[in-house]
Amino acid sequence: MVDKNIYIIQGEINIVVGAIKRNARWSTHTPLDEERDPLLHSFGHLKEVLNSITELSEIEPNVFLRPFLEVIRSEDTTGPITGLALTSVNKFLSYALIDPTHEGTAEGMENMADAVTHARFVGTDPASDEVVLMKILQVLRTLLLTPVGAHLTNESVCEIMQSCFRICFEMRLSELLRKSAEHTLVDMVQLLFTRLPQFKEEPKNYVGTNMKKLKMRAGGMSDSSKWKKQKRSPRPPRHMTKVTPGSELPTPNGTTLSSNLTGGMPFIDVPTPISSASSEAASAVVSPSTDSGLEFSSQTTSKEDLTDLEQPGSPGYSTATEPGSSELGVPKQPDLQQEGTHAEKSQSASVESIPEVLEECTSPADHSDSASVHDMDYVNPRGVRFTQSSQKEGTALVPYGLPCIRELFRFLISLTNPHDRHNSEVMIHMGLHLLTVALESAPVAQCQTLLGLIKDEMCRHLFQLLSIERLNLYAASLRVCFLLFESMREHLKFQMEMYIRKLMEIITVENPKMPYEMKEMALEAIVQLWRIPSFVTELYINYDCDYYCSNLFEDLTKLLSKNAFPVSGQLYTTHLLSLDALLTVIDSTEAHCQAKVLNSLTQQEKKETARPSCEIVDGTREASNTERTASDGKAVGMASDIPGLHLPGGGRLPPEHGKPGCSDLEEAVDSGADKKFARKPPRFSCLLPDPRELIEIKNKKKLLITGTEQFNQKPKKGIQFLQEKGLLTIPMDNTEVAQWLRENPRLDKKMIGEFVSDRKNIDLLESFVSTFSFQGLRLDEALRLYLEAFRLPGEAPVIQRLLEAFTERWMNCNGSPFANSDACFSLAYAVIMLNTDQHNHNVRKQNAPMTLEEFRKNLKGVNGGKDFEQDILEDMYHAIKNEEIVMPEEQTGLVRENYVWNVLLHRGATPEGIFLRVPAASYDLDLFTMTWGPTIAALSYVFDKSLEETIIQKAISGFRKCAMISAHYGLSDVFDNLIISLCKFTALSSESIENLPSVFGSNPKAHIAAKTVFHLAHRHGDILREGWKNIMEAMLQLFRAQLLPKAMIEVEDFVDPNGKISLQREETPSNRGESTVLSFVSWLTLSGPEQSSVRGPSTENQEAKRVALECIKQCDPEKMITESKFLQLESLQELMKALVSVTPDEETYDEEDAAFCLEMLLRIVLENRDRVGCVWQTVRDHLYHLCVQAQDFCFLVERAVVGLLRLAVRLLRREEISGQVLLSLRILLLMKPSVLSRVSHQVAYGLHELLKTNAANIHSGDDWATLFTLLECIGSGVKPPAALQATARADAPDAGAQSDSELPSYHQNDVSLDRGYTSDSEVYTDHGRPGKIHRSATDADVVNSGWLVVGKDDIDNSKPGPSRPGPSPLINQYSLTVGLDLGPHDTKSLLKCVESLSFIVRDAAHITPDNFELCVKTLRIFVEASLNGGCKSQEKRGKSHKYDSKGSRFKKKSKEGSMLRRPRTSSQHASRGGQSDDDEDEGVPASYHTVSLQVSQDLLDLMHTLHTRAASIYSSWAEEQRHLETGGQKIEADSRTLWAHCWCPLLQGIACLCCDARRQVRMQALTYLQRALLVHDLQKLDALEWESCFNKVLFPLLTKLLENISPADVGGMEETRMRASTLLSKVFLQHLSPLLSLSTFAALWLTILDFMDKYMHAGSSDLLSEAIPESLKNMLLVMDTAEIFHSADARGGGPSALWEITWERIDCFLPHLRDELFKQTVIQDPMPMEPQGQKPLASAHLTSAAGDTRTPGHPPPPEIPSELGACGEVHPCAQRVAHHSSTGTSLPGSGPFQTSPCVCLHGWLFVSFIIFPVVNW
Repeated sequence: MVDKNIYIIQGEINIVVGAIKRNARWSTHTPLDEERDPLLHSFGHLKEVLNSITELSEIEPNVFLRPFLEVIRSEDTTGPITGLALTSVNKFLSYALIDPTHEGTAEGMENMADAVTHARFVGTDPASDEVVLMKILQVLRTLLLTPVGAHLTNESVCEIMQSCFRICFEMRLSELLRKSAEHTLVDMVQLLFTRLPQFKEEPKNYVGTNMKKLKMRAGGMSDSSKWKKQKRSPRPPRHMTKVTPGSELPTPNGTTLSSNLTGGMPFIDVPTPISSASSEAASAVVSPSTDSGLEFSSQTTSKEDLTDLEQPGSPGYSTATEPGSSELGVPKQPDLQQEGTHAEKSQSASVESIPEVLEECTSPADHSDSASVHDMDYVNPRGVRFTQSSQKEGTALVPYGLPCIRELFRFLISLTNPHDRHNSEVMIHMGLHLLTVALESAPVAQCQTLLGLIKDEMCRHLFQLLSIERLNLYAASLRVCFLLFESMREHLKFQMEMYIRKLMEIITVENPKMPYEMKEMALEAIVQLWRIPSFVTELYINYDCDYYCSNLFEDLTKLLSKNAFPVSGQLYTTHLLSLDALLTVIDSTEAHCQAKVLNSLTQQEKKETARPSCEIVDGTREASNTERTASDGKAVGMASDIPGLHLPGGGRLPPEHGKPGCSDLEEAVDSGADKKFARKPPRFSCLLPDPRELIEIKNKKKLLITGTEQFNQKPKKGIQFLQEKGLLTIPMDNTEVAQWLRENPRLDKKMIGEFVSDRKNIDLLESFVSTFSFQGLRLDEALRLYLEAFRLPGEAPVIQRLLEAFTERWMNCNGSPFANSDACFSLAYAVIMLNTDQHNHNVRKQNAPMTLEEFRKNLKGVNGGKDFEQDILEDMYHAIKNEEIVMPEEQTGLVRENYVWNVLLHRGATPEGIFLRVPAASYDLDLFTMTWGPTIAALSYVFDKSLEETIIQKAISGFRKCAMISAHYGLSDVFDNLIISLCKFTALSSESIENLPSVFGSNPKAHIAAKTVFHLAHRHGDILREGWKNIMEAMLQLFRAQLLPKAMIEVEDFVDPNGKISLQREETPSNRGESTVLSFVSWLTLSGPEQSSVRGPSTENQEAKRVALECIKQCDPEKMITESKFLQLESLQELMKALVSVTPDEETYDEEDAAFCLEMLLRIVLENRDRVGCVWQTVRDHLYHLCVQAQDFCFLVERAVVGLLRLAVRLLRREEISGQVLLSLRILLLMKPSVLSRVSHQVAYGLHELLKTNAANIHSGDDWATLFTLLECIGSGVKPPAALQATARADAPDAGAQSDSELPSYHQNDVSLDRGYTSDSEVYTDHGRPGKIHRSATDADVVNSGWLVVGKDDIDNSKPGPSRPGPSPLINQYSLTVGLDLGPHDTKSLLKCVESLSFIVRDAAHITPDNFELCVKTLRIFVEASLNGGCKSQEKRGKSHKYDSKGSRFKKKSKEGSMLRRPRTSSQHASRGGQSDDDEDEGVPASYHTVSLQVSQDLLDLMHTLHTRAASIYSSWAEEQRHLETGGQKIEADSRTLWAHCWCPLLQGIACLCCDARRQVRMQALTYLQRALLVHDLQKLDALEWESCFNKVLFPLLTKLLENISPADVGGMEETRMRASTLLSKVFLQHLSPLLSLSTFAALWLTILDFMDKYMHAGSSDLLSEAIPESLKNMLLVMDTAEIFHSADARGGGPSALWEITWERIDCFLPHLRDELFKQTVIQDPMPMEPQGQKPLASAHLTSAAGDTRTPGHPPPPEIPSELGACGEVHPCAQRVAHHSSTGTSLPGSGPFQTSPCVCLHGWLFVSFIIFPVVNW
């Protein structure tokens, strides 16, 4: 079966032949003509060949292509025929009729390229001619882009490209055609550069010999300069200096002149003759009118038919950027569609196959199917073989490679040179466009040959274009620059520095001519660069941390920050772009932080889930993380890790292809390049220096800059400075200094010249010259290098010195090419003279410049008598003439630019030019530290000025990211700064309270700021420090404006029935002098006028307030308190400090504010109860300050007291802190008594709560002592311990911050303490000084204080010594009262305190050995306080309160004396604090009596309960102690202990209430006393204790009852006395047996008789006079029955001495009793009766003594104590009785002598039992 392709070719033959025949020229139809005509003949021959084969592959491509190519080449054919031949060729290419693997393909392609680029035809009209040109373009495009195009040679490719350029730049052609040419070029450039990685670099000699053929010229002009660019050319190369006609054009025959429009490509035979010169000239003309078209549409590549021109302005570069995208598809041609060819085939054979080529580029290991055959000689890098067998010339056709690409690249770069006058704007734009495509398509940097071009000419031209005002060129050059620095910045270190500095110049320049758009584009370029990952980090590392580079990162940051601030206040895009750039750093850093956080989370999860799998994952992650570098600075991984080998598409070469093909130029170069990549800059110790090293480098850099500045003024000074700073050694090391002079570009070249040429520095000059390497350099070249390093001084001797050193060095490097050193020196001098002669304007004015001949003549015979080599002299002459040796810093303009550029290139070649690529996120912290200040400032400004939602959101997002980063790195100062900035925008601090709700509510920006502040505080509160103050200030403002949620302003309260009160109260009138009712009325009326004054806020204001409330609700300020438990300790402490700072302070103090802050503080402490120990000291000091420093009662003091108790209630459950908390309660005891009494209500309720919830957590006796002392002070008005008060007051100015250990103690041996109070004058000696707190605990304080120690360590080893507080320890045990001076107290408080006591007493678990005695003592104090319903204290209190309130109200407050600022505060909460006190000021209402009665009854009941349970409690303790065998003080449960510690004091307490003025209480107390005395447990007491019972309980009771206690209730008192006397006799009789054993029994008995006597005469009614004798009779009868009156030794049991004394005493008040009772008694009375005269005397004495004791209110004088009996000595009468009874003798006889002592004795006896001895209890 015949190959279908053969038919296709036959069809095309017919079409072309038909067209030829139709032409008039071939109108004859004879076969002979056809034979003669070469074109028709070759077609005929081809037909025969095709008929003889069945497969097209049987013949070479050349065979079927030749006839068509001849038509194309023929000058005789017309345009349409040439066009048909071109179409046919295009079809053969598109249909893939040419087999790429065929051995003849290469030759065929070469022929085709040659024919099409040299196509000729007879021109008809311009339009038709352009169609042919369009077809030429089409064929060239298809030829290069199809797979067979790979066979083209370098020369062919260059010719193809040049043909397209000619069409492109021929301004006489239509724009459509030129645009088509441009698009064709874009596709070709894209293809060539996409294939770049497959090409190997050729050896240098090959490049040198073969590239001459490839010279491309712009605009058809040949290049006059040599093909190889001269090094350091001072003038830009000019490509179009000569106009030469094309050499390939044969002489045209007569009628038609074939016009060579472009030099090497004759096309279009034009009928009208046009002179060659004129057409050449025309071709060089550029029409400005075509600019706009070129500018826009050159950027588009249309998929549709090229005739359908796209409109200018269509989308730009995007279409041509990606290799392999569909833009490279062949335009759909009508003829292709007519042929009806299958799409698959056309696709596989057409340009569409280029994506395959691209795929092959990325994986060189893959061989191409479409172009591989294995039996040819030449193999290209893609594995395609080529053969030369079919070449008739016998030379190999080498497929194109790097040479043509290099030439193309060079040509494109030359097009962009703005200083070349032949380069029109269109050309420059075209060059930039194609360079963009090239850079987008390939990793150009991997080819050393191309890199050289980029480093030098390309960068230079691009930077020059940045100064051009044509925006399109400016924008295009920015685009190319970005591509360069994005992909190959590691090779362009100093170029990039120059680029960025240029951009900064453009942005900052104030030139009004500078278009705004240019600034905007420059900024955009910077932003785009900054967005490249790790670009900013690299800037910082490579420039800021390089000694001799600008601080690019720092300067840019400052520039951008400054630029983000609009001067006019109007925000433009430049401002936002600057902000964007700043935010780029923040964004990337934040993303890295987030990634780290996520990474650590996932790591944790993995660790938790599975260990083994985790290890594997970690391994792979490390392997994949190519950017990670090892700590020693060596790159981890293989060659693919080396920076610069990353392919732009994101793909990497496989590791075995680590070195791309194009870098294999020579093994040495290659390895050198690789080494260069991996090298580290010499200033760093490793590839990734640590931040400390960078800081050192930056510090050193600052010193170097200072040293350089000083050197530039005076060299010695600069060197000295650097030596002082340790940067240069002392003494001066010449080598070191010479190196510094060479490498420091900031040094003044003139100063360097002067310094090294100084006669004193000869050694330094040698070292300086030795830093140059002159090897292989011609003398003038070496001299040029030498003189660029410094400014040659003008004096001849100095020049001589410098040149001698130079020639010596040059000869050392290059041997001795000249006769001697003098010859060398002379030549060098001659070169300098020549340079001056050729280029110095002043010299040129006077003389004509020296010619070559003159130069030679001058040097005749100088070389040791001979001449120098003439060639060398000629080369030197031309080199100097063409390029001046520039003396630095003298020149301007282009010359200076060239010099600066050369210096830059030199520096780039040294190790200084090493550019370090670093992984992203390497130095985020350093960068953030440098940028956060400017960024936050810019964000704040933009946020403040902008009204656009998006910009505001961007700013807020920036704030949040900064916060996240600062939180991640723990940068508190940054976060504080951020919060402070944001707080300003909330408008909370600036507005007045009245306007705040409406202003804040109507300001959406303030809402955003507020939400952000609170959100950040909630989220990153951990690192907030100073910022807490600002947040608290905002909170306070919200509180003042009543915008906070209800939960935050309601606080716990002990007294309020709801348990909560609001911190925001209604104003109350400040004058509270009148009754409560009046206050209430005035309070009611207050609302009237106030409301009317602010009647009906406007709806706007209401709406604003609603919005404000809603916003604050979303801010959730309460979360700050509830989540404070998660804060780091340091942050928590700062938060508390901020709250504490709102304390009473003369100027700025507001009571409600302070109360609000205090409440927040307390809530925070409670939230943090798990670690309360860390913050306790702060809170305690604050509460101390508020409570102890308070001079008057106020709401704040009340809240502080309540707060302290609330803390205690909650925290006592925590063992670790409970001790300190209880000790801190002593703060209350340090308060001024008058203030304490005003808060007694709250304290009483608080203590009740505390004991109810935490009694079980109180273990130490000291703590119980504190609590009971408090109960006493609050309940009964006991003055707090005087020592505490005195110290608290004396220390007031500076002791506010005392630690608990400093709270003073009082010792039992304090002499000053027999007084129970401290006078005000003593207390307040110093209070006039300002009350600031600045002292904390000192060791001395702790040692001197037996009272308290606080702080864990102190508690554990607290100092020995008495540490229990209590009332004055000197208690008179023979008194029923405790003997304390009780101040005013509140009955309700007392009731609550009694309730608390009751709770302890009634629960056996709460009574402990530590608190039992305290309990008893407190009960007695309460008894005393409640005595007579507490009326005494009520009077006292009424007086003192009235005095106090007046004093506080009417005294003028001095600044120091008062802590309060606002007048209203003094009375605002007084109604709560002292309400119950004031209720009773005027008189005692009925309700009060009920309460006081209740108190007394409760107390009685409690004492009785305790009394009855005491024995069992003590015995259980003793038992428990025995079991546990615990150490410590032994607990005894014997009757003596019980009596001393428990029964006796309780009985005294009950007895005390027996003396109450209220009859009900008295009677009840007597009943309890009787029960108590007769209880079973007391039977165990021995005689001494019973005697003590009489002396301490009964006798004091009877004495007290003799007073006129209740004048109103005479009858009641009679009854009480009667019951008391009866109780006495009952107790006496019940315990008579043990009492008889006492040696002092007689004295006891006589005392009882004395009381009987007194009570006989005490009453006004008959009640007592009847009851007493009855009691006496009972006692006497019982005693008689017991034979107490009978003397044991007397005969017949005669009467004892006791009998006599008894009757002697009774007879004084009941003379007839004896007869009545003992008429029948036969007791003989040996004692003679006393004379009647004596009786009155004794009686009188007794009466006076009794009268003495009855003086009401007189305290009993002290008496000598005795443990044995009731009196200090045994009663004299008793002695006598004892004596006589023992001797059996009777008493002495009568007479004044004997009677008188007896009377005297009676007097003493009586007195002795009324006056009780004072013993320590």
